[in-house]
Amino acid sequence: MKKFLIVIAALGWFSCENSESDIKALSDKNIQKDEATKVESFLSQGGAVKARLTAPVMLRVMAQARVDTPYVEFPKKLHVDFFNDQKVVESQLDSKYGRYFESLNKVYLRDSVKVVSIKGDTLTCDDLWWDQNLQKFYTDKPALLRSPTNFIDAKYGLEATQDFKDIKFKEVKDSRILTEEGTVPNGQ
Repeated sequence: MKKFLIVIAALGWFSCENSESDIKALSDKNIQKDEATKVESFLSQGGAVKARLTAPVMLRVMAQARVDTPYVEFPKKLHVDFFNDQKVVESQLDSKYGRYFESLNKVYLRDSVKVVSIKGDTLTCDDLWWDQNLQKFYTDKPALLRSPTNFIDAKYGLEATQDFKDIKFKEVKDSRILTEEGTVPNGQ
């Protein structure tokens, strides 16, 4: 009987051993995701509507392994209308991907990012940040700005107010004045 109990205890001891992947899976935080479709969301500050976002899909991630900051992800595309104080659209943004970091009040956009101002300025880039608190766009990647009168190719990005009234370029690669027809004049 004593040998039988020793064999049973040994089997129990060895059968309780977990693999490394099992231990890692148990120690990782659980991912909590909420999914919404056909999203329309409004951002307000001080009681005034500042932006309207639409997206076909939105994922809200509460906690994820090695990522402690909750975020909202737009994996399929998103569109944002930015409003001035008179509730007039001052610029529009489109991107194929976006991620909003809630605790930082910042949005990271990538893949075919396009921002168009009410004046007709169009910014295109592959990578762009929007700081909600400062109401500014910025990137360290190449960016192209085309206005009704100018064409500016920034090699290392830019910083701009949400309404494009103030734009600072980082190392301009190419800059040209456009004709009334929107083309580059001969000789430039």
